[in-house]
Amino acid sequence: MGDPTHPMMDMFAGLPVFVAAAETGSFVEAGRQLGVSASAIGKTIARLERRLGVRLFHRTTRTMRLTTEGELFLQRGRRILGKVEVAEQELQSLRGVPKGRLRISLPAVGTLFLPVLTKFLALYPEVELDIDFTDRKIDLVEEAFDAVIRIGDTDDSRLMSRTLGRFRRDLVAAPAYLDRIGRPRTTDELAGHHCLLYRFPDTGKIEPWPVTGWDALLKDARLEKFSCNSVEALLHLALAGKGVACLPSFVTRPLMDRHLLEPVMATEPGALRSLVLLWSSSKQMPLKLRAFVDTFASDFIVD
Repeated sequence: MGDPTHPMMDMFAGLPVFVAAAETGSFVEAGRQLGVSASAIGKTIARLERRLGVRLFHRTTRTMRLTTEGELFLQRGRRILGKVEVAEQELQSLRGVPKGRLRISLPAVGTLFLPVLTKFLALYPEVELDIDFTDRKIDLVEEAFDAVIRIGDTDDSRLMSRTLGRFRRDLVAAPAYLDRIGRPRTTDELAGHHCLLYRFPDTGKIEPWPVTGWDALLKDARLEKFSCNSVEALLHLALAGKGVACLPSFVTRPLMDRHLLEPVMATEPGALRSLVLLWSSSKQMPLKLRAFVDTFASDFIVD
């Protein structure tokens, strides 16, 4: 049996630590991902550098970047860990038990996904979910996510996709707000209302509303505006009676059924948008990812 204190065993144990530190650019973040302290990450990297006889990182008090040797070792390290992952997947497939860590990015309307996430964790207790709730554009491959859910189809050849459903956008407000301010029936009547606007995180541009004359309305000095880059924040403000918001129908319809929100006015019959689950096509699909995709595809369907 191999000696766990052997230098080669120590180097192999340090490999995932090095890859995590290189990909995150931070000992603190690598430690958070691996469940250890930043100090432990630093000590492991130092032992690895002594074993290899090279510096893997250029480190200052503010920055950390890979050396030339570190870049080369990262490429080799990823390949080694990839082969180990494939071997684990093959063994898990034999057992038929999804297991391991899944790094997922979901839109910031987090509460919408909680019932399906809860069911998934109950079905697959040996899978660890690391979830990033954000509306920003994610490069799934470069940022090492296993899967993301986003609005809109993709033409990225590196990705596979499963459409969870299609939806429209509704103009809505709380009944109490409309009782107080009035119920606009035309675009012009929206001027003077508190319009809760969505601002794209990546471009900073306001998302247009599907109403006639929107560009002119946005420039209207009478329009009282609030903007942010979070759909969840807009939903919270609309429910609190702070204004009119334009939100996805899969968010608004259950709330309108409960009379917590009310449709404000008819919108233009624009094209339906898609809610899509994406994952990388570059490697064999792990059993844990297959279980995640299948669970969402069967339990989270939007109209």
